[in-house]
Amino acid sequence: MTIPIKICGLSTPEAVDRAADLKADMAGFIFFPKSPRHVAIDAARQLAERARARGLKTVAVTVDMDDAGLDEIVEQMKPDWLQLHGTETPERLSILKVRYGLPVMKALAIRDAADLDRAQAYTGIADRMLFDAKPPKGSDLPGGNGVSFDWRLLAGRDLSSLDGAASYMLSGGLTTENVGEALRISGAPGVDVSSGVESAPGVKDLAMMDAFVQAVSNAPK
Repeated sequence: MTIPIKICGLSTPEAVDRAADLKADMAGFIFFPKSPRHVAIDAARQLAERARARGLKTVAVTVDMDDAGLDEIVEQMKPDWLQLHGTETPERLSILKVRYGLPVMKALAIRDAADLDRAQAYTGIADRMLFDAKPPKGSDLPGGNGVSFDWRLLAGRDLSSLDGAASYMLSGGLTTENVGEALRISGAPGVDVSSGVESAPGVKDLAMMDAFVQAVSNAPK
């Protein structure tokens, strides 16, 4: 079984090309000005066109964005997926799926089992969940903080009600060094990486991308 990989926070043609060369599945582009991975819409449009031409599914990542902002992103970037990384409710997801006709990935911040229980509210609405670690105290970023949660929370948990080829993706602090262990413990059907393949905040390192994808490929299936 091939484990789907999403590489998020891409901001250069070189990083997009390497993600495609590595046969990653999804390329994430972040629209959140506080993030060092934020991209302007025109740049995202060009990068997304490049990614799609190389067979990558493109993901527009937003945080509690209003309809006007999403309208512009969808019109200009034409993403294959929307990823909602804020406090968006199941009702909000339902509205946006109708409005745009796009699959939606909902990110949830996880620290304990109670946080994970919240995923059930999105059953039948979200096309995929993304489980990320809760940000450290004082962080302005909902993701990309380089921290992880206890992967044992996912071990043996029945998530069969979350449909899809990869019902969820594991995120948060994943690196070349720990992704194999994360997959072994959690049994996650997909992974998402951002800061774990960077030499500095927002700067993707091509060699680190290579090593991460190889580590996922080497992980026990």
